[in-house]
Amino acid sequence: MFPSGSRRSFLQSAAGAAILGLSDLRFVSQLPVVSADEVKSKPDLVRLQPEIEPLVRFLEETPREKLIDETIVRIKGGLSYQELLAALFLAGVRNVEPRPSVGFKFHAVLVVNSAHLASLASPDRERWLPILWAVDHFKGAQAQNVKERDGWRMPAVNEAGMPPAHRAREAFIDAMEQWDAAAADVAVAALVRNSGADEVFELFSRYAPRDFRSIGHKAIFLANSRRTLDCIGWQHAEPVLRSLAYAMMANEGKDPRQADSPADRAGRQNRDLATRIQPEWRSGRIDAGATTEFLATLRQASDLDAAKAAVDLLNRGVGPQSLWDALFDSAGEVLLRRPGIVGLHAVTTTNALRYLYGAAADDVTRRWILLQCASFVPSFRDAAVARGGSSNDVLVDKLEPLPLAAPQEAVAEICADISRDKMTAARKVLTYVRTNPKPKPLLDAARLLIFAKGNDAHDYKFSAAVLEDFYHTGPEWRDKYLAACVFNLTGSGDRDNSLMQRAKSALS
Repeated sequence: MFPSGSRRSFLQSAAGAAILGLSDLRFVSQLPVVSADEVKSKPDLVRLQPEIEPLVRFLEETPREKLIDETIVRIKGGLSYQELLAALFLAGVRNVEPRPSVGFKFHAVLVVNSAHLASLASPDRERWLPILWAVDHFKGAQAQNVKERDGWRMPAVNEAGMPPAHRAREAFIDAMEQWDAAAADVAVAALVRNSGADEVFELFSRYAPRDFRSIGHKAIFLANSRRTLDCIGWQHAEPVLRSLAYAMMANEGKDPRQADSPADRAGRQNRDLATRIQPEWRSGRIDAGATTEFLATLRQASDLDAAKAAVDLLNRGVGPQSLWDALFDSAGEVLLRRPGIVGLHAVTTTNALRYLYGAAADDVTRRWILLQCASFVPSFRDAAVARGGSSNDVLVDKLEPLPLAAPQEAVAEICADISRDKMTAARKVLTYVRTNPKPKPLLDAARLLIFAKGNDAHDYKFSAAVLEDFYHTGPEWRDKYLAACVFNLTGSGDRDNSLMQRAKSALS
């Protein structure tokens, strides 16, 4: 993460645009000249589509202190949102290594889809702001990559080592099973060039959530890659999925096939358990009692036993929605009871797994992803306890609503309380949601506060996950979910982040 440096640099650069005004096209003279030769990929670097290569190089090579000014000039000159989104995503995967852990500096890539979702939900005049923030964040990650990884850049694929088209699928599966990063790299390239998006992502979904490493970021990267490529186009998939396959191979430096790591046990067990679920499992009933039962299980069971309990409930005729309700609320409870980075990722990883579950075509893969989430939530619970820090004994389904002092100004009251006393705000959220079954004003206010107050990639990732999964949670349980997630939302009393306001002024 680069919260302080990112903020200072963005403030300095955006301030110039706001003061001088973007109608002054003298900024154009500062832009790097793009020759015909520069459009061609360097032979030692991953190849990109020729139409996007110059813009990616612009992001890579422009100094951080000038990049926002010059990006805004290009926007004024006709640069499209989709072009900038694509270039930003590709610049990230080409210039930031997802090692040794799929996180930290790599949030410059992981946050792109969350920034995009924030843009989609924004008023027209503010739609550029999350992407501009992410552009500046990329430059911080690029610099950190130079420092930590000696300037790693994704190399060109080994064309000579690629399997033939008819063996690409088999080669990918074998490489994943063998944890062979080099073989996976060439197999992914062959697979992407010869297969459709749905087929490729179905294969990736069988492996990205298989182990509890990198605090859930492997599953998050897969979900975000699919969603971003849906927007920018499958023609950009090869470098993105090569980066993803490389990230998925991260381990503790030991061959997982030769070790019995706790990170791998649930994934292996749940492969077998997924085949034991009755065929009609998706037609089960909504059962609030079963949700309460499973929520209690998730508070105390091991990762292995929680998945077994999920299978039992499904085979008793309980529908998967009732299990997801417990999983969402349990992930929120991890954050509620021990606010911090682990609880935050319990929420964002559950969001990613729910997306992959919904996107999976294969029934067994879908069952397995659900069971993996049932195992991951207790793992986050235990990791949060091991990390220590402040804690409380509140249970998410035992929170009591608190009356609103000014119901006619409920949203403003809650947003202020988030800064003053998150528990008070959480209890008032219960009251608000129960009296406003469609609480869009509160959700919109929470999103806009990220623009005004957010300084970190996690602010975007978390808020995007919460505001999406509020609607994935059943009506009886979503008020509790949102209340718990208040513990990582920004409030109206938090310190202003003037970089977004200055960028907004420069764009107007």
